[in-house]
Amino acid sequence: MSKEKTKKPTETTGEASENENEEQNKMQPIVDMASVTAQGKYPVHCLTIVGQIEGHYILPPQNKTTKYEHVIPQLVAIEEDKDIKGLLILLNTVGGDVEAGLAIAELIAGMKTPTVSLVLGGGHSIGVPLAVSAKKSFIVPSATMTIHPVRLNGLVLGVPQSFSYFDKMQDRITRFVSKNSHISEDRFKELMMETGELAMDVGTSLDGEKAVSEGLIDELGGLSDALAALYEMVEEGEEA
Repeated sequence: MSKEKTKKPTETTGEASENENEEQNKMQPIVDMASVTAQGKYPVHCLTIVGQIEGHYILPPQNKTTKYEHVIPQLVAIEEDKDIKGLLILLNTVGGDVEAGLAIAELIAGMKTPTVSLVLGGGHSIGVPLAVSAKKSFIVPSATMTIHPVRLNGLVLGVPQSFSYFDKMQDRITRFVSKNSHISEDRFKELMMETGELAMDVGTSLDGEKAVSEGLIDELGGLSDALAALYEMVEEGEEA
């Protein structure tokens, strides 16, 4: 009897591996930089600033960090990429390096690309300038923002020059925040120096509603509100 040869099933491993590679390429920016360009109504880049902002010194590996040397080139690339129509910044940060955070905030404030920020969880310390640096800012009701004076870890020389340095740094932050929000410099300094609010520190903790009423953040809202505002800004820019 003649033996019939069994036909091998059509191989689809090549096509499957291509799909897997495509999905991996899409996920890689999220893994590496915690950012992604979403293809919705308009192409919008989503940048997350989470944990502690890492500046000139490397933080311990157990700390969740946002590295400013990663964020700054991303912002330049977003501004130069004509296919990206807007930038959505999601914030949940405890603060971190003051100069690094202020550098990122200054870059965002100087962008022509429409920008919207959304505070989720917390936007503390140097996270405050980052939140207000966008052209429009939102905060969810359950989020909080802590405003306090500039602090320095490690050895500090108790000389007039050290206190002068702190004052100048605080003035830089105060001027930036008041310029990019609806709160006055005097009121921001009052909140920064409040003594009856925080148990172990000087400053003020604001919930979402209070942050809006103080003029620090533009509106209460969530993700859909932030995206709607960003799309509106994109459309206004295209009509102009």
